[in-house]
Amino acid sequence: MNSTNTTLIAYDGSEEARRALTWAAQLLKTDHVDILTVWEPAARQAARSAGMSGMHQGDWTHSTDGGDPAFEIARDVARDGQALAEELGLSARAHIVETASSVWSAILDAAEQLQPTCLVTGTKAISGVSSWWRTSTADSLVKNAGIPILVVPPEDDED
Repeated sequence: MNSTNTTLIAYDGSEEARRALTWAAQLLKTDHVDILTVWEPAARQAARSAGMSGMHQGDWTHSTDGGDPAFEIARDVARDGQALAEELGLSARAHIVETASSVWSAILDAAEQLQPTCLVTGTKAISGVSSWWRTSTADSLVKNAGIPILVVPPEDDED
C-alpha cells in the first residue's frame, strides 16, 4: 500500500464526475488527489463511429503537438477537475491518459502507475434495457480494480 493517502478520481467533466469529486472531498480523508481524464484521439473516434471498430486498425501516428482537438478538450477537462478539487480544499494534480481500448482499462493502467489508496468515480446508473448496449465504466472498475472504490450515483431528480 502507498505510504501517502492518495485518491485517484476519474473525471470526465460530466455532472456525475463533478458530483463524485465533491462527495470525495466531503467523505474521504486524503492527503492528495490525482484527477484523471481519459481521452481517445479524434482519428480513432471517427473510425470507431464510422463502424470500423470490428476491422483491423493500424497504429495511429499522432502527436499531441499537432493540436488534436480531443487532446485539447481532455486537457481542459483535466484542468477543470483540478481547479474544482482545489476549490474544495484538496491538493490536486491533473493527469490525462490516452486510451486504445476502454476507458476503465485506461483508468486501471493509470492506477497501477499512480498507486492510489482508493479510486473515485461517478456513474450515470443506467439500468434496464439501456444497460444492455452501454457498458458501465463504474461496474468494470468495481470488478477489476483490486483497490477500494467510491462510486457516487447521480443526483436523484425526484422530489
